[in-house]
Amino acid sequence: MSFKPSNSVADISEVQKQRINDMPEGLDIDERDRDLLNRQRELEELDSNTKVNWEMIKKLTVCGVAFLNDAYDMFAINIVAMILGFVYYHDATGSAQNTVPKKWDTLIKIAVQIGCLLGQLVMGRLGDKLGRTTVYAASLMIAIITTIASAFSNSMVKGFNVFIVLFIWRVILGFGIGGDYPLTATIVSEYASPQKRGMFISAVFSCQGFGNVLAPIVGIIVTACFKNAIDDDVRNLDYVWRIIIGIGCIPGVATLYWRLTMEDSKRYQLETAKAAAANADEDMLREKLLAKQEFIERQIQTSSGSSNKDEEYLMDKSPHDTTSPNDNIQFTRPRRAKTFMQYFGEWRHLKVLLGTSIAWFALDVAFYGINLNSSVVIEAIGFAGDLYNDKPSKYIIRNCLGNIIINILGSVPGYWISVFTIERLGRKTIQLMGFGMLTILYIVLGFAYHKILDKSEAGFIVLFTLAQLFQNFGPNVTTFVIPGEVFPTRFRSTAHGISAASGKLGAIVAQGGFMQLKDRGGKNQFIDHLLEIFALFMLIGFLVTWWIPESKGKTLEEICDESEEYY
Repeated sequence: MSFKPSNSVADISEVQKQRINDMPEGLDIDERDRDLLNRQRELEELDSNTKVNWEMIKKLTVCGVAFLNDAYDMFAINIVAMILGFVYYHDATGSAQNTVPKKWDTLIKIAVQIGCLLGQLVMGRLGDKLGRTTVYAASLMIAIITTIASAFSNSMVKGFNVFIVLFIWRVILGFGIGGDYPLTATIVSEYASPQKRGMFISAVFSCQGFGNVLAPIVGIIVTACFKNAIDDDVRNLDYVWRIIIGIGCIPGVATLYWRLTMEDSKRYQLETAKAAAANADEDMLREKLLAKQEFIERQIQTSSGSSNKDEEYLMDKSPHDTTSPNDNIQFTRPRRAKTFMQYFGEWRHLKVLLGTSIAWFALDVAFYGINLNSSVVIEAIGFAGDLYNDKPSKYIIRNCLGNIIINILGSVPGYWISVFTIERLGRKTIQLMGFGMLTILYIVLGFAYHKILDKSEAGFIVLFTLAQLFQNFGPNVTTFVIPGEVFPTRFRSTAHGISAASGKLGAIVAQGGFMQLKDRGGKNQFIDHLLEIFALFMLIGFLVTWWIPESKGKTLEEICDESEEYY
């Protein structure tokens, strides 16, 4: 798609007119901004022609299944950790019976988060360098292989028990999952029109809610299939947890072909073509300058018969002059794109990246602190059952039902409320509202934790459900959507990866740090203080959200002002 270069301000959009009016006087439009204006016209035409068709539906389906799969793989570990306690510690004594020791429980729950952090940084960067879809397909293949390998984890040599092996495979699994975050957001963002972009990105991400529910459903089905064998010999649960993990590769395998055959967006193709052209122009300019310098030097060497005036003229000629003694060719240095460090070295751009990163970090401290330890909440509301006296199959099924109830009451509705309101309310509005409500709810739950539980378990469930609702009708969705929109195309995947990795750092801090304190003073006796800490992080998220621009209804180039990418 190409357009005839425009020499008249009347032939271009109002936004472009303003950009031209803001430029220094004395420069010709053709020389300074013809390429940029033509590119903007191409992108505006691309946005206006973006329609929902089979190709887009296919891409949205692939991306949605990716997040369903990722959520299943991440949160199925809640059920698996519970089952591993029965398999490997059924003969322990006292409170250690049927319970995975804290160090191993933390290790296997934190593994995917570590891998995700690394994958988001590495795959995000490669997505900008090598192409979104190429890296996207690679991340899925990594996830499929490591999911299968995780299901076959077992004790190996001395010092390498099943928990360490499972940890290693899940770190690599997390690396593959991590690539899905920046690449999915970037792919959908660059395909969608400005009017529906937020809805499409949030809809894809909201499939994570279905993955959260699918994991306990699979847990119930598989446990029910082995019920009699489990009740006869608890060690038969060893098959159950492996099947639960292994099923996680099925959605990925089902969409692998589509991922392998996806093409990069026209927007990304235009960007790479522009970068290649800029490099070619720079090389051509360099060649011309060298040729001119050689010409001047050659003239000086062969001008022994010329007058002193002519020789002085040649000696004074600079290789950067735009004319040579024997031709009238003119050329100017092409606009050069800023590097990542140059672009984000400016505070106005850096504060956006800090805003998306800190907000995501703050959110995930609470989000993963609670969701990776949902059994704590289920136990607090008396739904868990008796770990020591109930039959293992009954205990597991009851906990899985508790997980389903928690997700259906708050999480899943919250996701889809965001999907259907994000284009009306705006990303920033939803994020501010979510962080604000979560700050209030965690303060109430934290400071009145024991009083609420003692007087009304129903009241506690209502407040906790509201917290789950405003996590997803709030920052859990918007922290994913916003970084896919507010950064330039050349840095979009990298910057989203940095923001997402900050979130995973928050998850690691929550699981490896704060949640280790939950039994301080007695079993689950520190939960109220953890909720108070989470309230503080929600307040931090609320404050840094003001650094982030509102992207509702704007083209990707308007949001980050593409002219700022050059010098």
